[in-house]
Amino acid sequence: MIPAGGAGTRLWPLSRASAPKFLRDLTGSGRSLLQETYDRLNELVEERFIVVTGAAHQAAVVEQLPALAADGVLAEPSPRDSMAAIGLAAAVLELRDPDAVMGSFAADHVITAWPRFAEAIRRAVAVAHEGLLVTIGVEPTFPSSAFGYIRGAGPLGGHEGVETVDCFVEKPSEDVARGYLQEGGYRWNAGMFVVRPTVLLDLLAESDPAFAAALRAIAAAPETLESAWEDLPKIAIDHAVAEPAAVRGRVAVVPALFGWDDVGDFDSLATLLDAALTAPATGPIVLGDSDLVHAIDSTGLVVPHGGRTIAIVGLDDIVVVDTPDAVLVTTRAHAQQVKNVVAALKAKNQSHLT
Repeated sequence: MIPAGGAGTRLWPLSRASAPKFLRDLTGSGRSLLQETYDRLNELVEERFIVVTGAAHQAAVVEQLPALAADGVLAEPSPRDSMAAIGLAAAVLELRDPDAVMGSFAADHVITAWPRFAEAIRRAVAVAHEGLLVTIGVEPTFPSSAFGYIRGAGPLGGHEGVETVDCFVEKPSEDVARGYLQEGGYRWNAGMFVVRPTVLLDLLAESDPAFAAALRAIAAAPETLESAWEDLPKIAIDHAVAEPAAVRGRVAVVPALFGWDDVGDFDSLATLLDAALTAPATGPIVLGDSDLVHAIDSTGLVVPHGGRTIAIVGLDDIVVVDTPDAVLVTTRAHAQQVKNVVAALKAKNQSHLT
């Protein structure tokens, strides 16, 4: 299943609530991140998909993924965080095939080295069949405070390349994250989960039986979705299930030996695009029509989506994003702060720009 939600506020104005980053082509491939996710997973599951998205994006998802089955899209009436989205898909799948194994993979991540990704998922599926919740842990490359961390607790017997998990740590400070990297044994939580639907819902029921029962009730009576949805808790799957399950020894991790990026901001996007170049960039990286960009002694990232000529002179690591109704100018170092612009626009009753 593919959770397709979130507004991607750190990628404003390219990503908007009405057209979030998962519906955008951010790699220059000609396919959106959602379509790339579908293409990647279709090699593994032969068109057995459920996409959970907001009601406002249902039509766009269907348009971008025309091969989806008629019951392949679940539309949330409103955002309730990842536990509700993934849990609803699990409840629907449990009714269809209680012995199935489901994988949850976000619609807005970029993954490279497909054969290694496929091998990691196959290992995760083998473990999930035994009743564990399996996550994919990404080797951290720097002390990030933007990701949660998974601490391995040693090899899982009978499964090569798989570890048990003893705790999840949610987005520590940069100093704490630096200590994790020095200590070793910690991996980024990339939000990829593989589990049998019944196991996931039963794990949820151990900490919140009413939540699990409500999800199963909605799946059994889809006509109640609209009325029952707003009463569901708003909580991430990490807090609702993964953290308590890890304490009880019910979680395993498969180390990710493939390239992964959540394209969290324009600095991340610039790094991703730069790595894909066949030759070192001699100026700013351009995502879009390069004929619109004229740069002298400058580096960074330029996104010319407004149809206007953009000239940059003598600026390093700049980010310029031009759209028809908004222009962003910042630096790669300040890319994380772009979300504050979205908050400010909402505070000024300019939500139509977000």
